[in-house]
Amino acid sequence: MTHTLLMDATAIERALTRMAHEIVERNSDNSGLAIIGIRTNGVPLAQRLAKLVAGILKRDIPTGEIDISMHRDDIALRGASAIGATQVAFDITGKTIVLVDDVLFTGRSTRAALDELADFGRPQRIQLAVLVDRGHRELPIRADFVGKNAPTAPQERVTVRLAEVDGQDEVVIER
Repeated sequence: MTHTLLMDATAIERALTRMAHEIVERNSDNSGLAIIGIRTNGVPLAQRLAKLVAGILKRDIPTGEIDISMHRDDIALRGASAIGATQVAFDITGKTIVLVDDVLFTGRSTRAALDELADFGRPQRIQLAVLVDRGHRELPIRADFVGKNAPTAPQERVTVRLAEVDGQDEVVIER
C-alpha cells in the first residue's frame, strides 16, 4: 500500500484559516452562528474552526458535536459501532449551523448528520464545511466550505490524522 501526503500540518492550518474567513464572509449576520462537528474527526476540526471564527468576530461561537451512528443507512454493511455522545448544549432553532466533517465522499455521513440535527430543532440554515472533498457523491450533497478538493479513485482511501486524536496533523491518500 502506498501513501501520498495530501496535506501537512501547515496546509491544514492554512485551509482552516481560509475556511474560517469564508464562514464569516458568507454569514454577514453572524449573531446566530454555531459550529457542530461530526464525530470523530469533525469534532476537533469544528473546535479549531470555532476558535478561528471567534478570533475574527471577537466573541465566542457555540459549538457542539453529534454522533451519527444511529442515523447511518449502512449499519448492516459496517456493523454496529460504539455510539458516542451527541452534545449540543444550545437551541439550534433559528441559528445558522456550520456542520463540520473531515472528508466528504458519498454524502451519506452528511445525510445522517442532517437527520441527527433535526432531532434538536429547526435551524434557519445548515452549511457544510469539510477539510477534504474527494468526490464520488451518491447523494445530492455539496460542501459550502472546502479545505482541499482532492479527486480520488473510489478504491483509494483518504485518511485524516489530527493532533487531538492521533498526535499529528496530516492528510494522506492510501492506494
